[in-house]
Amino acid sequence: MASEKAKELAAKQKAEVKAAKLAKKNSTNPRDWPWYKQIWQTYKVTAEVDKQLNLLLAASFLGVTVIGLVIGILVPPWWMWLILGIMAGLTAALWVMLDRAKKATFTRYAGQPGAAEVALGMLDTKKWFYSPVITATKQLDIVHRAVGPGGIVLVGEGSPGRVKTLLAAEAKKHEQVAYGVPVTSIVMGDGEGQVPLTKLADTIRKLPRKLEPSQVTDVKARLRALDAVRPKVPLPRGPLPSMKGANKAMRGR
Repeated sequence: MASEKAKELAAKQKAEVKAAKLAKKNSTNPRDWPWYKQIWQTYKVTAEVDKQLNLLLAASFLGVTVIGLVIGILVPPWWMWLILGIMAGLTAALWVMLDRAKKATFTRYAGQPGAAEVALGMLDTKKWFYSPVITATKQLDIVHRAVGPGGIVLVGEGSPGRVKTLLAAEAKKHEQVAYGVPVTSIVMGDGEGQVPLTKLADTIRKLPRKLEPSQVTDVKARLRALDAVRPKVPLPRGPLPSMKGANKAMRGR
């Protein structure tokens, strides 16, 4: 009797493991994908926007490989330098692709409502936590929020005049809940005094350190209470443009 139960338990565990593997294999979450699928997805998403990508990848790979071969001819054994050159060439091509992927992502979403989420998604998720569209107007003036070492960061996008008013109101609410935690307001855009989409993530990363990890966790808990009493965001029918492709390209690993 005990033996039969043990067999049933083993069979159940085996089935669960198999189901988990199958779910991971068919998952649409880039973090569940093997590294080569992540790289391939990054390439496809980038190539749709960047028409020079293939040429740059080929030039970077061949250029570094040829340098390795030339060194090998001058400093034997040539085959060892050729192998090193190929490996270095692949690394160079990968670096170029990731750099172009970042630029292509900004190009794809620039000017669209909610585009700031692309930059926020490029922050280190171990240090920073972001909440897209914590509030918005019917005219698609939007405020996002990030919490991390630099404190609370509110990012507004839309009409500069309306966004500044929206940010001021949100900053006041956050200051009342955060109890002395610094609140930084940023208007994303290309005008004077604004931060472009391409520089938004770096601007947030460079903020002076104000909070330790334990304090960040505490602030997040306080903000949940603030968000719980918020009215429904008054967005028009239909969702904002999806940032899923950007996340797949830039945060897969």
